[in-house]
Amino acid sequence: MEFSDEILLHILSYVPCTDLVLNVRKTCRKLATLCLDKSLTHTVLLQKDYKVNKDKVKQLMRDIGKEIYQLNMAGCYWLPSSTIDHVIRCKNLVKLNLSGCHITSLRLSKMLSALQHLRSLAIDVNPGFDASQLSSECKATLSRVSELKQTLYTPSYGVVPCCTSLEKLLLYFEILDRSREGFMLSGQLMVGESNVPHYQNLRVFYARLAPGYVNQEVVRLYLAVLSDRTPENLHAFLISAPGSFAETGATKNLLDSMARNVRLDALQLPKAWINGSGLLQHLKFNNPFYFSFSRCTLSGGHLIQRVINGGKDLKSLTSLNLSGCVHCLAPESLFRKAEDDIDSSILESLVVSCCNLRHLNLSAAHHHSSESIGNHLCQLLSRLKHLLSLALPVCSITDVAANVEKPPTQPNAAPQTFGKKVRVGIQTYPRNLTDQANQKIESSVFWTLMGSLRFLETLEIIGSSFSSAMPRNEPAIRNSLPPCVRAQSVGDSEVAAISQLTYLQSLTLAQLPNIITGSGLVSIGLQCQHLRTLSLANLGMMGKVVYMSALMDMLKHCKCLRDLRLEQPYFSAGAQFFQALSHCSSLQRLCIVSRSGTLQSDAVMSFMASCLEVVMCHMFMGESLTVCRNLQQSIVRSFQADRPALNVVIFPLLHEDLTEVIRDVPMRHLDEITLFKSRVAEEPPNLWW
Repeated sequence: MEFSDEILLHILSYVPCTDLVLNVRKTCRKLATLCLDKSLTHTVLLQKDYKVNKDKVKQLMRDIGKEIYQLNMAGCYWLPSSTIDHVIRCKNLVKLNLSGCHITSLRLSKMLSALQHLRSLAIDVNPGFDASQLSSECKATLSRVSELKQTLYTPSYGVVPCCTSLEKLLLYFEILDRSREGFMLSGQLMVGESNVPHYQNLRVFYARLAPGYVNQEVVRLYLAVLSDRTPENLHAFLISAPGSFAETGATKNLLDSMARNVRLDALQLPKAWINGSGLLQHLKFNNPFYFSFSRCTLSGGHLIQRVINGGKDLKSLTSLNLSGCVHCLAPESLFRKAEDDIDSSILESLVVSCCNLRHLNLSAAHHHSSESIGNHLCQLLSRLKHLLSLALPVCSITDVAANVEKPPTQPNAAPQTFGKKVRVGIQTYPRNLTDQANQKIESSVFWTLMGSLRFLETLEIIGSSFSSAMPRNEPAIRNSLPPCVRAQSVGDSEVAAISQLTYLQSLTLAQLPNIITGSGLVSIGLQCQHLRTLSLANLGMMGKVVYMSALMDMLKHCKCLRDLRLEQPYFSAGAQFFQALSHCSSLQRLCIVSRSGTLQSDAVMSFMASCLEVVMCHMFMGESLTVCRNLQQSIVRSFQADRPALNVVIFPLLHEDLTEVIRDVPMRHLDEITLFKSRVAEEPPNLWW
């Protein structure tokens, strides 16, 4: 308490605002004054404060409502809709994020009518939303909003037509093709929804589509106005669409207009709009900071000539997504096979021109380096000293020399196939770092790459043919493709190399075939003390979890781990596993996906009782529906009262009703952990606060 006010304020900035105002403030007069300092009350973040409830929000708004200028309640799915009524006390709000919160048209109208200073808004539009219920005062507030993020669960314009001063528009389309009753939905907007959006001041347009044709139909209605008149100040145009999203006459007119009238800083388009067209040759760029050509057939030659302009200085580019762009490091794609070697000169041009890249995604492709010395992909990427996040295919990190001969066969290794289980002996692995160091191939290109990217925070190493068994809008995938031949030698030593990343916060490893003991995981647990998110999928042989012993040792050291996702056939979630997991005192979310996997109910209950921070438990295993339902009900009955945000889904992975269960999972959990995907450079940095 003898520290200066500046130091104390800095310390207090790490305490959740609800805790500051409702608890810390009551301890003494000095803290009572400091806890109400403008630097601590100006911005209130409740989006991952899983302990907050309706009463706490009510008291918080009473005490400091007038001092709050930015309020983020995104993903507070557990709060009743009546909680929103208390936001009215925040008369000076400028930015408000209610994505993932339950809110009706009438409540939204009442709240916005009182927030005359609001300039930034994020909301969900659910079935039953009626824009005709918005009052004139509400519409007046919306007319001054310049930034809008809108997540659509039903075909609607939402509040977009009321926002006549929009400069930034973010749209997330999560509309299902079928209703719960099984009826097909239409993408046509309801009567009264034909008001025209106002895009004349638009600078940023972003649309992300979930799978489904209805989402495509609705986004075309939003784009129709843009095709008539392209905003002169537009500098970021981004559409993320899975699968096939065909180009139409209207979208072609829009792109032609953009090529004539605007200079862009950020670009992402559906693959069908880029493939086979000369669009990139005509688009003009100013100081681009984000490009995404995910899943496009863009060749490396076109990438260098049309985007980088033959080696043009692109120091402004900080984020680049080439995920699934299988020919992006080859001079041409016409006669090339996806597994052919890359052209290192193209990658070198990319690295030299875009030397300030912070986020790079090269996953979901076969990027095989040639035998030429000094031109390996890992060696070239090691020059990007500013990288904070990186996604690579497994086959790209192997030494070329290691693939000249077959990798040595382990005496007790089982074949990489599903089917009859193979009996194996007890796995052994080095128990201390000295023994591990003796096994590491410190001269390997991947080891060198990890050593050069000391400030990397996010790393994804994903098999180029990996596909998750967890569905989105379709049944669970029962079979997976075999790993790339080049990836067969990637295993424990490569995983151990990752332990050099002292500041690593998020790690994803998927389809590493040569994991024998998982010894590298222990190194990561010991060295990467900032690790918060860990996702492991299909490591080693598929008939047995060979790395279980190492994983349990690793978890004992992961004191900061908050999110854990495991996807592995035949995973046994028993007492020993949950006992090890209980050492992760900060754990908040757990997801296990396992075909033919088993779980021990009493072990799960003990784990939930000992790990008080856990608010999400998703398990999709091979157990019967009865076992799953009983365990789910037991967890909810025992812990829901003390954990208002608790979300539990335990269900058979191969059950026909799995997709119906998935649709009820809060979008925050579904998008961030339950569904497997590459997240590096998925969106432009700082797209929303």
